[in-house]
Amino acid sequence: MYGTLYICGTPIGNLNDITLRALEVLKTCDLIAAEDTRNTLKLLNHFGIQKPITSYHEHNKFVKGKEIIEKLKSGINIALVTDAGMPGISDPGADIVRLCQYENIPFTSAPGPTAFSTAVVLSGIDTRRFIFEGFMSLDKKEREITLKLIEKETRTVIFYEAPHRLKNTLKDILNHAGNRQAACVREITKKFEEVKKGTLEELFEYYSNNEPKGEFVIVLAGADINEIKKEEISAWEKISVEEHIKKYTLSGMSEKDAIKQVAKDRGVSKRDIYNNFKIH
Repeated sequence: MYGTLYICGTPIGNLNDITLRALEVLKTCDLIAAEDTRNTLKLLNHFGIQKPITSYHEHNKFVKGKEIIEKLKSGINIALVTDAGMPGISDPGADIVRLCQYENIPFTSAPGPTAFSTAVVLSGIDTRRFIFEGFMSLDKKEREITLKLIEKETRTVIFYEAPHRLKNTLKDILNHAGNRQAACVREITKKFEEVKKGTLEELFEYYSNNEPKGEFVIVLAGADINEIKKEEISAWEKISVEEHIKKYTLSGMSEKDAIKQVAKDRGVSKRDIYNNFKIH
């Protein structure tokens, strides 16, 4: 009989946020795999739990991942925890889940709090539609791709960021997304929890004068869809309707479909295209 991997959510700040089920898992499992054994030991000591701990993090995930799988195959039940929040969110927890799937090893989740969902609620920014980007890549090309994608992203966008990179990231987002509303949320559920909300310019100015401290969640308001439509229509109006239609017909679209698409691009009806412009 294989053991079970328990993906166990832990508090993101206030230790009292741990769930009863998570405590039960930590008390009854055979082994705990932790991102940082020192942080996890503090949590266990707080609740009077004594269990063997092994490290599992980004820098040893290939070696330790195999070891954990072998232990699970031998029948050992293992709880996987991160420093704070849900394993698999911006950490290598997802890798061990994939290994379990491949090896047909049972796994389940004892869910707990996550920083990004808590931050978007605290921000007061639209929660109806949002995307989570995590930590933006430090690679210039990958970073540029991400920034380019958010220029016209109408959903709320959520980032994680370290304090020493916060100002540069705010500036990069401002340069690509414009001066949108945003919030910087830090120390969530802790004594010095803070939500700073304003335009990106205001936030950049604030943190230029006040050194950022703690881990941050940046919540960025989505682009105004009406403004995007205006920009797109304005761009199309720089060329003639004939040129616009030709652009689509040259790509293989029928003239009828091209006219339909041109009307959509320009925010007018097909009848306007037919009646008010010379179509041959």
